[in-house]
Amino acid sequence: MTQQYQTPGVYISEINAFPNSVTPVPTAIPAFIGYTPKAEYQGKSYLNTPQKISSFAEFAAIYLLDNPAPPADPVKQYSPEYYLVAQTSQASVGLYVNIDGVDYAILPDPNTLYYLYNSVRLFYQNGGGDAYIVSVGTYGAPSKTSLTDPTVQVVNPNVRLNDLTVGLAVLKNEPEPTMMIFPEATLLSLSDNATLMQAALLQASTMQTAVCIFDVIGGADVYTAVHPVLNTADIENFRNATGNQGLDYGVCYYPFIGTTIMQNSDINFTNLFGGDIPQLGALLNPTNNPNPAAAQILDVIQNPPANPLANSQLQAALLIASPTYQQIVNGVLACANILPTSGAMAGVYTVNDNQNGVWNAPANTSIVGAVSLPINLTDAQQANLNVDAVSGKSINAIRFFNGQGILIWGARTLDGNSQDWRYISVRRTATYIEQSIRSTMGAYVFEANDANTWSTLTAMIDNFLRSIWQAGGLQGATPADAYDVKCGLGVTMTADDILNGIIKATVMLAVVRPAEFIILNFQQQQAIS
Repeated sequence: MTQQYQTPGVYISEINAFPNSVTPVPTAIPAFIGYTPKAEYQGKSYLNTPQKISSFAEFAAIYLLDNPAPPADPVKQYSPEYYLVAQTSQASVGLYVNIDGVDYAILPDPNTLYYLYNSVRLFYQNGGGDAYIVSVGTYGAPSKTSLTDPTVQVVNPNVRLNDLTVGLAVLKNEPEPTMMIFPEATLLSLSDNATLMQAALLQASTMQTAVCIFDVIGGADVYTAVHPVLNTADIENFRNATGNQGLDYGVCYYPFIGTTIMQNSDINFTNLFGGDIPQLGALLNPTNNPNPAAAQILDVIQNPPANPLANSQLQAALLIASPTYQQIVNGVLACANILPTSGAMAGVYTVNDNQNGVWNAPANTSIVGAVSLPINLTDAQQANLNVDAVSGKSINAIRFFNGQGILIWGARTLDGNSQDWRYISVRRTATYIEQSIRSTMGAYVFEANDANTWSTLTAMIDNFLRSIWQAGGLQGATPADAYDVKCGLGVTMTADDILNGIIKATVMLAVVRPAEFIILNFQQQQAIS
């Protein structure tokens, strides 16, 4: 309407020279769903509540136990229990220690194994930033018995499918997370793990905001002598368990990784034999080879004096007094440090997105803190992981290369047969563009459905996609080669659409794809004298 001027004077009217712009959404915000030492802060419970954190310090404030005042030892936030079980025959593979000529398998109490705490530590060690935590419960009671067979799957009865599915469901109202990670999913039974993965893929494909990063049950299988390199049954079980829905929103890495997350201070005599000191004493002070110094320290542990020593002091003394104890601790640490890869990959995604863009494949790079692999893959073995002729469900390998170390050697989604969505970077780039445009378009709900609005929307999307093309996220020598945006009557909409209040825009993209296979052709040329 024409402005009514009633008072003589000079009037200024500012006219917008530029249209509104599309605001990019974050691309690397994982949601960790699992068990924590606690889930409470200042009297408020955070169980089954998606809570955003920006640092490990924030995670510690809400989800870690409070430490007593010095000089008392810090609280052990995660305390897995292990047993040494004598083997009747010589061990050939796996985590064993040899004491006085006898091989002892290092076997856990399954009830004490949890992965979320160390996965979050790996996430931040690898450059992680913002994240969501959904604590579905605290740690359960130990069984005080070890795994009976080193070749069977570890199942923690304290990790329950219902807990994890409830934690998954509460994320339906959180559009910001772009990754969903279940560190303890591999501690479920095969059937429960299948149910969880299928529910996660269905939710991810429905929300269209996040990918699910999975691990393979058996990825830490260092014991089974019949397949010391690759357990094809584990891979087949995983592929059968994921179903067929939402595969382009699923990513999997294999195997687990050996890390340095846990140190000597995290494992002591309380983690051995369920804290049964006489069982430990039988190894450190055997009758055929007594160790009086170790026996004296063990006696102080069992019968503390009036002014007892801290566990850290007793631990230091025992490490000095008994080389056998040092050997046991090193073996237990090696076992406890074998962790699922998903938490570390969330950190790798974050650094990759910040440095190179979400369109860059998160592969051919190392994992900070990864120092070993329980399963070493060859080219031939990875071929079966990367391309499966039957299901097409690709599994990304973590491999060791001489002179280069441990590298992420795969960049595919589970939808390996799809020409559109077989690559992680393509899936995540499309999600990034879709959600960025969607969040901005909300401002135009109830605007006039006319040519002015259509041209504004087209210009906004065009400017956004041009910036992505200039950054290298879309392929093509010109913007016209990289993308196309259409919106208008007779182009994307009919008259009925306008009467029904519907605006339709069509966006076509040429997303950059990774150069997964580089082929060099060599031809001999005859020498000319």
